[in-house]
Amino acid sequence: MIYHLLYPLHTTFSSFNVFRYITFRTIYATITALVICFVIGPWLIRKLQSMQIGQQIREDGPQSHLSKKGTPTMGGVLIIFAVVVSTLLWANLTIDYVWLILLVTVGYGLIGFVDDYLKLIGKNSKGVSGKTRLTIEIMIALFVSIILYIKPGFNSQVTIPFFKTVLPNLGWGYVLLSTFIIVGAANAVNLTDGLDGLAIGPATICFATYLMFAYFAGNVKVSTYLQIPYVAGAGELAVFCGALVGASLGFLWFNSYPAEVFMGDVGSLSLGGALGMMAVITKQEILLVIVGGIFVIETFSVIFQVGYFKLTQGKRIFRMAPLHHHFELKGWAEPKVIVRFWVISILLALMAISTLKLR
Repeated sequence: MIYHLLYPLHTTFSSFNVFRYITFRTIYATITALVICFVIGPWLIRKLQSMQIGQQIREDGPQSHLSKKGTPTMGGVLIIFAVVVSTLLWANLTIDYVWLILLVTVGYGLIGFVDDYLKLIGKNSKGVSGKTRLTIEIMIALFVSIILYIKPGFNSQVTIPFFKTVLPNLGWGYVLLSTFIIVGAANAVNLTDGLDGLAIGPATICFATYLMFAYFAGNVKVSTYLQIPYVAGAGELAVFCGALVGASLGFLWFNSYPAEVFMGDVGSLSLGGALGMMAVITKQEILLVIVGGIFVIETFSVIFQVGYFKLTQGKRIFRMAPLHHHFELKGWAEPKVIVRFWVISILLALMAISTLKLR
């Protein structure tokens, strides 16, 4: 809104020409989201406490987590609010990519909100049934994937890291791939959200990385130089990513160990869905495996654990899944697990960025 209100005045006041630059608006979207979290965060935590909206803890989880029971949850509402407001203020709202990614963010957030709410009124760690939740997630992802596929100028080629000339065109199959990426990313972040600040740290790093990818993909000169697909309008998603980085940092202020508030499914599903959308729109779909490597590892630890348990009739690969619980039960202090996962996430992000030149 600020962009649409003030940039047209640049013909009268030349200083307002600064609003045309995506870099400028990205910076202030980040700051705006961060300030919103700092201002509203304490009030929201008090409100959640007064409404007795506390986290339900898995009875079969690490015993050290039992002390966290009752910690305010559903703090992801703060992230979504800060991101939506900041994006609407600073982004060019004529770019349809902005609306599509906001749709996924809010839509997945609503799924998580209902899930969290049902857990709270049921006083247990179960919410919406897995099949119901997955069905709704697929419907939203399928809808936006079809919109992207039929959008003029958006191609169905897949970018393969390290290979500049290998661009397989999947046709309608791209819709299925896109749906899988969005749903998979949402649930991967959801599985990772098990320790104070564990999910929000790597998520911040991932969105900072895709901020760069969005800017590169949306700039015809830079994309040509880097030999990556040019996606007209994708650069505007840098503003969205900036807002998410700011909101994530603001939330981390309250979610760092020992957490004053948890994001809940409303936060983890919306973050994951948005991350999947960023990978698809910027045409860096496969690279998400590297950028979000922490989320991928956590997800596969659950898949392998469950599969091995069934095949061997009760044996386990890890002491507990997801993987972060395994390290906890090995004696690692919670802050150590969290920080080490952050460090790995930073290294993976740097590796992903390096692939832009390793082609």
